[in-house]
Amino acid sequence: MPKAELHCHIEGAADTELVMQQAAIYGADMSPFIRDGAFVWHDFTSFLAAYDASASLFRTEEDYARLAEHYLASLAGQGAIYSEIFISPDHAMRSGLSPRAYLGGLAEGVRRAKAASGIEARMIVIGVRHFGAEAVEAAARFAADCDEPLVTGFGMAGEERHGNPRDYAHAFDIAREAGLGITVHAGELAGWESVAAALDHLRPARIGHGVRAVENPDLVRRIAGEGIVLECCPCSNVALQIFDGFENHPLPQLMVADCKVTLSSDDPPYFRTSIRREYEEARRHFGMDDTALGDITRTAIEAAFIDEKTRQALLARLSR
Repeated sequence: MPKAELHCHIEGAADTELVMQQAAIYGADMSPFIRDGAFVWHDFTSFLAAYDASASLFRTEEDYARLAEHYLASLAGQGAIYSEIFISPDHAMRSGLSPRAYLGGLAEGVRRAKAASGIEARMIVIGVRHFGAEAVEAAARFAADCDEPLVTGFGMAGEERHGNPRDYAHAFDIAREAGLGITVHAGELAGWESVAAALDHLRPARIGHGVRAVENPDLVRRIAGEGIVLECCPCSNVALQIFDGFENHPLPQLMVADCKVTLSSDDPPYFRTSIRREYEEARRHFGMDDTALGDITRTAIEAAFIDEKTRQALLARLSR
């Protein structure tokens, strides 16, 4: 089954084997965060602690090239033909690396992976919401001015309950004027109001997660009517206990309401998932057959932040 992923944080895509290799290089003790080959956390705060500890072990251009190449090679091995990865200049600076060096390393990894497997990939620069409006604007300017053709989108992640989307509107205007695709995390830890505010003030083409929109039927109708694409990550949602099981996950309801949905893995090793598992769980718990899963991939490619020539080439690969 050909697959496409629109929602994955590149630092969160580093599996435990790669993280332990990096820990050996830098002499770091990861025992509080990795046990028996798995990340250890029990709530959102401890998840972020494990995430940040692992992310801090990527410090050079070559570290990031290796990370991107490693993850995209894994995706290609699972049948993925397209990937978009979220990249964070703020994480780079906290590791002592300039945003341009960080971007250069990731771009090199993307190109290596394509040369080896044929997988297409693009990068979405994200601002971190809880770092404040000025930091998010700085990330938007970097995305707009970086002159890297593999950067095709801008978004915002971080603590969704911090601030109001209107505080970040200028950052999104900067990115939109530069021709970048727009996505934003909303409707994950916060409720339907977060999604509505993001649509009102930031005008995204896609919403990262967005599943809490199901709490408001009028909002669901708006999402369907405006053609907003939801980057759904069911395994992440269940692992973080946003929903207490796949049987209570609203993805089937959103599909019945004619919302456009896709499947992604978010931070795959932390949630013991992968793009393959996301498709498998959709088959197992949501009753999707090959045709429905193929439609999920098609939706992702049609919503991807890519040029039309590449889009048509990917759709042709999907058809084959």
